Amino acid sequence: MTTTADPRILPADACVLRDLLEKFAASQPEKICVRFADGAEWTWAETRRQAIRAANGLRDAGVDQGDHVVSWLPNGPDAVRVWFGLNYLGAVYVPINLAYRGNLLAHVIANSDARLIVCHVDLASRLADIDRGQLCAAIIVGDVRVDPDTGLELLPASVLTEGAPELPALQRPIAPWDTQSIIYTSGTTGPSKGVLSSYLHLASMAGEPWPYFGPDDRGMCNLPLFHAGGTGAVYRSLLRGASVVIVDSFNTAEFWNEIRRHDVTSVTLLGVMATFIVKLPPSPRDRQHPLRTVTMVPLCEDAKAFSERFGVEVYTTFNMTETSCPLVSDRNPAALSSCGQPRPGVEVRIVDGNDCEVGVDEVGELILRTDRPWAMNHGYYKNPEATAAAWRNGWFHTGDAFRKDAAGDYFFVDRLKDTIRRRGENISSYEVETEICAHPAVKEAAVVAVPSEFAEDEVLVAVSVAAGARLDPAELLTFLGPRLAHFMIPRFVRILPDLPRTPTQKVQKHLLRAEGITSDTWDREAAGIRIRREKIGVWVTPAEIKGEPHGPT
Repeated sequence: MTTTADPRILPADACVLRDLLEKFAASQPEKICVRFADGAEWTWAETRRQAIRAANGLRDAGVDQGDHVVSWLPNGPDAVRVWFGLNYLGAVYVPINLAYRGNLLAHVIANSDARLIVCHVDLASRLADIDRGQLCAAIIVGDVRVDPDTGLELLPASVLTEGAPELPALQRPIAPWDTQSIIYTSGTTGPSKGVLSSYLHLASMAGEPWPYFGPDDRGMCNLPLFHAGGTGAVYRSLLRGASVVIVDSFNTAEFWNEIRRHDVTSVTLLGVMATFIVKLPPSPRDRQHPLRTVTMVPLCEDAKAFSERFGVEVYTTFNMTETSCPLVSDRNPAALSSCGQPRPGVEVRIVDGNDCEVGVDEVGELILRTDRPWAMNHGYYKNPEATAAAWRNGWFHTGDAFRKDAAGDYFFVDRLKDTIRRRGENISSYEVETEICAHPAVKEAAVVAVPSEFAEDEVLVAVSVAAGARLDPAELLTFLGPRLAHFMIPRFVRILPDLPRTPTQKVQKHLLRAEGITSDTWDREAAGIRIRREKIGVWVTPAEIKGEPHGPT
């Protein structure tokens, strides 16, 4: 076991997957470690057995300590076997998105330097028509009736389950700072970047920021295991000796049934998940469940209603694949849209373009560093330019615009590239989206800048509508009138069945910007609806000023 005199470095059995699993398999072998969507369960002893079998099978397939192996699998037992088996060897787990294909798939495979891929049979045919980089072999899992054409040497799925039962030997002990995984960012503005993550990084992300999660809890992983939110949810349980339920994905209609069926006590809800749940029809069973804590990211305006309706404690945090939950909240935070305050061991600054700190309530970029070495990413794989840009001046630059209030709470304002400037005013697309999503008919919203005939930008919102609802753009503006400053009210409204997304389910705003004002875009100017500045203490609604002559506001 690797040791160090530095007290900031966690011991291996508090952060390295192999050592964690060995520790808890010895101390609580019959306790449930992992439960799957179909109800199948692995105890800690069984999880160890599965990891060792997979590790030895992968070693027989040519995987050595430090090698990179791509995992292209849906959530389930095979995905866990591959991840845990690789880390048992000290190899690097490289999970990739199930939606990848074509040039994007070729890019991440080439970037990964992997020679082996473990792939679900339903995805395998996508490998045939791309540049496969250094890949030379594939393990195909699933219902394999006919060997797929991949252009690679095919190995049987039994590799993962029929390896030797003995603990595999290592060339050297796995160190806390060794690379545990490479997880690819979504690449909304360019090619996806592979985030280098150590065991200490993952443990720092899943450990101290969650003091309310203990060994008697059962978490739920409802995000894919190629997502930092998914791996973090699993690792949180491994660190505590708790248990985790791994389901296929988030499903609004099935959410409470899954919570009850699997006895889940703690869950993280990202994006609009919480909003979707709180908009479900009230039920007599709203408080008949085992759930105790919900981590809501971001903290939406429905947080208080969610907590009171379902009888749970709500927390929030801010995180990226590259960081380790640097901002966390207390229980049931009162400050709407807050991301919390810096947790111990993390330094946080909000700076201008020259890395000079800005004042209270001023907007700048959030930058971070940690007291513990290796507690955040250690770069982007094979991308020194991006690494240097992100880590300049000794701080990690998030690319996110934030502000801090006098009480020390930090508030996300926008991605820096998403800020809109209209008629001399800076507009946060995030803040506008938050208010639009408060409309009961709106399912999701994405706000982008489009060119204005008066220079600078106009505001366009693309929305998808909740099931069974109808949305009148003019009525939406009336709804927004008392909620937003006049200059933030969108001029253009597009209603879409669904918003365009990256493979990691982030909205592709660059596509909406590129499409601009389309033939199906509603224009309040063309509709004769005029927005004028607020009177002192009085908002003049769009309905009241329809048809009023006006010039630029």
